[in-house]
Amino acid sequence: MDDIRIEGSPKTPTVNFLAGEGVLDIKGRSIPENSIEFYKPLIDWIESYSKSPQNKTTVNIQLEYFNTSSSKCILDLFKKLEAVNHEIVINWYYEEDDEDMLEAGEDYDAIINIPFKMIEIEEL
Repeated sequence: MDDIRIEGSPKTPTVNFLAGEGVLDIKGRSIPENSIEFYKPLIDWIESYSKSPQNKTTVNIQLEYFNTSSSKCILDLFKKLEAVNHEIVINWYYEEDDEDMLEAGEDYDAIINIPFKMIEIEEL
């Protein structure tokens, strides 16, 4: 299975999905013109990955900001991860003063049946 590597831009996050390592990273800002178009290949990749995942999958989310349409796509991505029948951990990074991003992670944690680790950092 091929990895996905997308270089970030001012409107889209950097993405590194490494199938062989079971590590999925999304970092940066997510305000693409068309969120569905941006996230669809990632969601499709997770669907394929779920057929033969690593024993443990680590998802690192380090977003400084995301818009409403990205929020829905990120939820869809997490829902696909729920179908992976192996251990999954989502590391949700947020800046120490960013209550909105902490609350967003807590909201996802309440909806998704995957353990979230809230990780406070100085800055992204």
